[in-house]
Amino acid sequence: MPSSSRQENRRRSTPRSGGYLRKNLRDWERSAARYEELHAKTLRREDGKAWGTLRIPERRLRLLGAPRGKRVLELGCGAADWSIALAREGADVVGLDFSGTRLRQAQDRLRKAGLSFPLVRARADKIPYPNGRFDIVLSDYGATTFSDPWRTIPEASRVLRRDGLLVFAHANPFRSVAHDRKADRLTRTLARDYFGLRTLHFPDSVEFQLPFGEWIRLFSSCGLVVDRLIEPAAPTSWRTSYLSADEHRWALHWPVDAIWKLRKVGLARRLPARERSLGRSRRSRFPRQRMRSRPRRGTRRDRVDARPTHSSPARKAPASARLGPHDLGGESD
Repeated sequence: MPSSSRQENRRRSTPRSGGYLRKNLRDWERSAARYEELHAKTLRREDGKAWGTLRIPERRLRLLGAPRGKRVLELGCGAADWSIALAREGADVVGLDFSGTRLRQAQDRLRKAGLSFPLVRARADKIPYPNGRFDIVLSDYGATTFSDPWRTIPEASRVLRRDGLLVFAHANPFRSVAHDRKADRLTRTLARDYFGLRTLHFPDSVEFQLPFGEWIRLFSSCGLVVDRLIEPAAPTSWRTSYLSADEHRWALHWPVDAIWKLRKVGLARRLPARERSLGRSRRSRFPRQRMRSRPRRGTRRDRVDARPTHSSPARKAPASARLGPHDLGGESD
């Protein structure tokens, strides 16, 4: 989920996948232990079956239906809280993440829970499974936050069967436009241009956001229709570890999370280049913020495997992508 106490470095260019993936991978490999320490209690509310930074219970929203017997893929599974909860209810689960450290945390949790299901190290924009393999694809501030949605949403749709569900939670665009980058806080005034939302650069990571209209255009191009969009208000009875006291008060009035439930009804269609680029090149009326940062070179061990692969419609997960107890001893590139 989004890190707190950091200042955004704004750039408008569309990132190459290898660049932002390497940066995000380094961040997660370095911060995974601290992340669990800070948020474990919040993440495990409702036995892990809760959505967004506000942890709205699935038992209240009922977005996934009855999971028993369903084939489920979690994109950006992290320590696999959702996957473990659904496996306990009889789902046939696969957890996918690009971070070896996060998957080792997931393997530890699986062992303690007495469960066993595949943990796959792969990129969300190159899912190593054939077309129509899953009934449900879900992501809770996972790959849909840290990977380019114009790459990941089409892949999620591809591996869904017809009438399958894509359910994911991410930051609400309201939160993005109300974030004061200099003060690093949410404000009651608009702090950035809504048009052109796409790539949010931070010192240690890259996140993604789109205007609502562009999200819907993207879904339509992938054969997905919106069943529900949920923008919950913050609960008054307790405060999540993901929000400060001031941010929690802000979230009583404006949405911090957006939770989408989408249904696959047709085949993907390719949008014209002009439509795909809408909103990406508009110049913001807000002043550009300069940030001094030390350039860092990724070592071979830091890099996500960005080599081209054949995207055949029926590609299967290679044996090397599946993590077993002997595959977790060291990092792969």
